[in-house]
Amino acid sequence: MKKNFLLYRIVCLLGFAGCLFLASCKKQQTEPAFPPELTAVTDLANRDIPLSSVQYGDWIIIKGKHLATTYKVDFNTVLASDSLIYANDTSVTVKIPAILPAPADNPVTVTTKYGSATLNFKILQPPPVINAFDPMAGNTGDMVTISGNYFLGVSSVKFDAVDATIVSTTKEEIKVKVPAGISYAYISVTTPSGTVKTDKAYGFRYLVFDDALVSGWSNTSFSATTLVNNTTPVKRGTMSVKTNFTTTFGALRLTKAAPAVNITGYSALKFSIYGTTASLGKKIKIYFNGVSASGYTIVLNKAGEWLDFQIPLSNIGSPTTLTSITMQEFSGILQEIYVDDIGLL
Repeated sequence: MKKNFLLYRIVCLLGFAGCLFLASCKKQQTEPAFPPELTAVTDLANRDIPLSSVQYGDWIIIKGKHLATTYKVDFNTVLASDSLIYANDTSVTVKIPAILPAPADNPVTVTTKYGSATLNFKILQPPPVINAFDPMAGNTGDMVTISGNYFLGVSSVKFDAVDATIVSTTKEEIKVKVPAGISYAYISVTTPSGTVKTDKAYGFRYLVFDDALVSGWSNTSFSATTLVNNTTPVKRGTMSVKTNFTTTFGALRLTKAAPAVNITGYSALKFSIYGTTASLGKKIKIYFNGVSASGYTIVLNKAGEWLDFQIPLSNIGSPTTLTSITMQEFSGILQEIYVDDIGLL
C-alpha cells in the first residue's frame, strides 16, 4: 500500500515538472523575437504628442515596437548612459547626452537583443550664447572674435542688418570681418537653434577717446595724475588713459570745450577699464557734467584684465547735453586705473 502511494506521488511530481517544462518551452517559442521599430519621439510631459525636435540634454520617450530588450541607445554615435535608459515593449525613456556631434541632425539608434533601428530626428543644440566679443570697436575689415557657446551650424553673423563675412567657427568661437560702413551696431549670431544678439554694442556713435582725445576734449582730472598717451596696457590700438589717484576720492575727468555736445537721442556711455590688484572690488563713480548726485557706481570685480561697461544714460541722470565725464575713485583708497575706448551709443 505504501509502495503504491509513493509511486503515485512520484508520478504526480513528474507530471507537474513536465507541465512546467512544456510551459517554459511554450513561453520561449512565443517571445517576440523581432527587431525594434521606432515611430516617434515625445517628451515626458506630453507622452501622446509626437515632437519634431528636442534639445541636447532633454529627457525623451522613444515610441515604437519590440523595445523591451533595449540595451543601448545612441544619438549620432554618442551613447546614452546605461543608468538613464528605461524600456518596455512600446517605449524607451532616455536622457539625451549634453553634447552631440551636429547642431541639429542627430539620428537616434536603439539596439535590442534582436537588432537595431534608427530614427532620423532633429536634436538641436541649445540656442547660441554670446559671452563677449573683441575688439569692441574698429574699422571696416577688422577681425572680430565672438566667444560663447553653441555656435555649431552658424548660418549668419550680422552687424545690425548687415551680414559679416565669417572667417572661422568652432562650437565656442566665431571670427568675422567687420562689414563696410559699420561704425556702430549690435552683433547677432544665427544657428539652427535660434538667434542671439549681443548685450553691448560694437563701435560708437560719438567718440571721446580711442588712441587720443577727440578734438575739443581735454584732461581736467583732479587729485590725480592722468596720462592720456599711456602705452601699456591698452585695450585697443596703441594708447590708453592712465590715472593714478593721488588722494582718496580723486577723479579722472575729461572736459569738452564749448559748445556742449547735444546728446539727445543717445542711449549709453561705453568704455573699457583696467584695474590693478589694489583696485579689486573697489568702486568708481561715473557722472556727467559735474553732477555727482546723478552718478552711477561700478565695482571693479576683476584685476589685471580689461572690463567692458555700457551704462544707460538713464542711470546717469538722462542728460541732454554733455560737458564733462568724471570717473571718481569712490572707495576711499589710493588706486590706479586705465581706461580706453570712451564714447557714447
